[in-house]
Amino acid sequence: MATFRVNGFEQNLDIEPEMPLLWALRDELGMTGTKFGCGIASCGACTVHVNGRAVRSCTTPVSAVEGQDITTIEGLASMAAGANASAPSLTAVQQAWIDHQVPQCGYCQSGMIMAASALLASNPNPSDAEIDSSITNVCRCGSYPRVRKAIRSLATA
Repeated sequence: MATFRVNGFEQNLDIEPEMPLLWALRDELGMTGTKFGCGIASCGACTVHVNGRAVRSCTTPVSAVEGQDITTIEGLASMAAGANASAPSLTAVQQAWIDHQVPQCGYCQSGMIMAASALLASNPNPSDAEIDSSITNVCRCGSYPRVRKAIRSLATA
């Protein structure tokens, strides 16, 4: 049995403790915004927040997040909108991704958005070097210049 909060809701899952969090989210809870990319925590497509910190869920066993708060891309806007909001709205990072036309194919973008959100929460005005060292997600389309531009637009806002 694994118990943790996902996007503000307590989840009790009858699963093996070594199951990667990615598969618990996707297969058990139907939250498919978190993507499988590599399975070795290198690409970042599976990035979620655990207690506000960016974590690669493909190699994180559910036993490691027992009792903790998990935020997925599906919950990011809802959590930002707050409990009194009638409908989720985009976060500033999600809006910056649209404004700067960051995605191409889009596969890696939920992980990128989660990584950028965690970075900006801990460092609201990161330098280019800090962005580069924090956003280690892989984008096969090469959207890195637009990712940096979107993050910088929020840092200077």
